[in-house]
Amino acid sequence: MVGWGVLLWAQAWAAPGWLALTWAWLPSAVLAAATAGPWRRVIVLAGLPLALALSGGMSGLPDGLWLAAALGVLAVYPLSAWRDAPLFPTSRLALMGIGSRLGLPLGARILDAGSGLGHGLRALRAAFPGARVEGVERSVLLVCLSRLWPATPPARCGDMWRHDWSAFDVVYLFQRPETMSRAWAKACAEMREGAWLLSLEFEVPGLRPDGLATAPSGGSRPVLAYRIARRAGPHPTGGPSDPRVA
Repeated sequence: MVGWGVLLWAQAWAAPGWLALTWAWLPSAVLAAATAGPWRRVIVLAGLPLALALSGGMSGLPDGLWLAAALGVLAVYPLSAWRDAPLFPTSRLALMGIGSRLGLPLGARILDAGSGLGHGLRALRAAFPGARVEGVERSVLLVCLSRLWPATPPARCGDMWRHDWSAFDVVYLFQRPETMSRAWAKACAEMREGAWLLSLEFEVPGLRPDGLATAPSGGSRPVLAYRIARRAGPHPTGGPSDPRVA
């Protein structure tokens, strides 16, 4: 509301359009600076421009700007990835402590399924210093950007759901609650007995995790570890075949 008021005031004084928009956007910038969490800041910063766009208040901007914005969104989130989680980076210390609990051999292979900008890859390398960490990410742009960070394990462009998980001792993901059943079914179908599926924050519905850890930095997101066992069927919502079912 403050931004709209500033915009109307600037327009009443016949300020140039770009200057009026800048002034109107400043309250959002101040509020975003006081907001906790990077994605909350993005939402706060985008509120006024989005409202103006929907109301036609930015109709004077070049048409090519909207095309560029749409292409940018598609580069980060291809249409085929819209059912998956948005870009939620894994914090640097989110996985610390989980490595010692899994008892992996030296040189174990770990996959970050949906590696984004590489935050999860770097967190995995810190948590599993003796492992071979790699990622798969659907967005070519995000894969290219992840390679700009130093000491980031390699990532390839591909669909995590079509990528073969059978060669990995651990598959890590930071997905959505709605996709966790699908991830568990894929893990049970492809991964060997004794391998692990790690999930940051979101649990497999109806399945009790084999391990649970919280970041040492005091973060609120738990790491849930599920061990693949032949007795564990791909449908975690039922039955006595898996004693971990809650």
